[in-house]
Amino acid sequence: MSSVGSSAKLDFEAPGKGPWELESTHFSRPVTSFAQAAFAEGFVRGFREGTARYGLLLDHFEPGYAGAFLYIQPVAFGAPAGAMGPPPKPVLQLLTRLHPAMRKRIARSAEAIESKLWRQDLTRWDEVDKPAAVTEHRAIQAVDVAALSDEDLGQHLVVCARHMTASVYLHHKYTVPAAFPVGDFLAGATAWTGLTSGELLGLLRGRSAISRGFAALELEDAGKAIASSDPARAIVAGPSASREKLAALAADPVAGPAVSVYLDAVRWRSVGYDVADKTAGEMPDMLVAALGAAVGGLSSSPDEDTGLATIRELVAEEHREDFDDRLGEVRLIYRLRDERAAYSDGWATGLARRALLEAGRRLTASGRLHHPEHGVQLTADEGVALLRAQPGPRPEEVVERHQRWESHTIDDAPPFLRAMPSPPPPVEWLPKRAHRSARAMNIFVDNLFTVPDTANTETVLSGLAVNTGIYEGPARLVSSPADFDRVQPGDVLVTRMTSPYFNVVLPLLGAIVTDRGGQLSHAAIVAREYGIPGIVGTREATARIPDGARVRVDGTTGEVRLLG
Repeated sequence: MSSVGSSAKLDFEAPGKGPWELESTHFSRPVTSFAQAAFAEGFVRGFREGTARYGLLLDHFEPGYAGAFLYIQPVAFGAPAGAMGPPPKPVLQLLTRLHPAMRKRIARSAEAIESKLWRQDLTRWDEVDKPAAVTEHRAIQAVDVAALSDEDLGQHLVVCARHMTASVYLHHKYTVPAAFPVGDFLAGATAWTGLTSGELLGLLRGRSAISRGFAALELEDAGKAIASSDPARAIVAGPSASREKLAALAADPVAGPAVSVYLDAVRWRSVGYDVADKTAGEMPDMLVAALGAAVGGLSSSPDEDTGLATIRELVAEEHREDFDDRLGEVRLIYRLRDERAAYSDGWATGLARRALLEAGRRLTASGRLHHPEHGVQLTADEGVALLRAQPGPRPEEVVERHQRWESHTIDDAPPFLRAMPSPPPPVEWLPKRAHRSARAMNIFVDNLFTVPDTANTETVLSGLAVNTGIYEGPARLVSSPADFDRVQPGDVLVTRMTSPYFNVVLPLLGAIVTDRGGQLSHAAIVAREYGIPGIVGTREATARIPDGARVRVDGTTGEVRLLG
């Protein structure tokens, strides 16, 4: 793509008082204005509802932007804006024992555990919120954006913006219900068995089918259909361009119906959290490769009961019933972690991108933008104004936004602004009724982000091992979802982090290696579901492993060895 002008400089002024931490799980590049608006509103409202419902002393994470990168600040319930950390122990003890709102909040946490509130939430997700979200996604997807007038396209942009905000809200409304039972199980089981979280999380294999791909069942059906058709198998193996292959497969009398169902399910799903990230349908090479891999049959999820009897024996008799109960609850809820993303903002973001690209195409033709791709750098209101030929951002200004997004990554942003946020107060400072919920959320967050500090060498990197076994193969360095088209069957994915939207490439992988993330990171979850070796939290894999280099991933030692 041609570019105009010089890359915009980044301003990393803190977005407000207090300490700010770079948010590294959602956006790997500067965030577009369109996504900023959706995330700022939907994220806070959804997360805050969840913490209130479960009586957590963490109220929410306040989002802010510096250099267009997302920073967050933990906000405790009742804390003043920009607080540098929890109050001193005597003050916190008085507040949590005497303040009526604090007492009510803590009582609510105990009630949530007693009633197993997450079961109600899962029922609502399955029977109300997920079906309603899918209906809305499909209604928007059914709109032929190319056939809309400029005025109607502008209004469609507004609809997509509202829908994306509502979808971000839905995603984070279910963050606490998805996280709490996982943390509750780990908090108890690590204490009762002496095992690590990684050793215990193997018991959850097979409980999150969505983590194997947001259209894993459709892909499996398409693979079987292609395998039963000689012409379809020849199309996959043939020399045609990938787009031509997809069209021919969809037209095949035998394989076509199943292939079409798969393509309709993934075509407008975003492979990132931002409208600047591509949709799966924009990556035909990757889709053909996934279909080809499915012809041979996808790997089955390992048996999650392997080792359960041995682990139960480590639990004292007095705690065994509690262990069984918590394991049952976490197995029930575990799928919600990735489902809440795949059925909410992952789909909505892709649909918003489709509308913005159509606006970009028209505005480029009229000379109001320099390239159709620059449409994703507009807000909905800007898109409406430009489509109406009203005043709006100059093409050069939009170019600067695009260059900022294209030329910078999360590695260019400081990890903290003003100061590092303080950890939560020690559980022992809190009233006894608050201990269980505090321990649950603390261990969940620790296993989401914490990485080992073992020193790496020029040829060996250490991280957290996910699954035993050894795999050797070519490293495929993926700095953003735009690189997915380069992933080939058998590659070792080497990336900073993964999101649920990486699922579209998972059927192709032999192993996963990441810089960031702990045993509850998305990369760790999917490695378990596929039963492939994974090493997460190496800190430096993307900096030390060249694209295409051969590597050995050792799931027993937690090491990645560069072979050459």
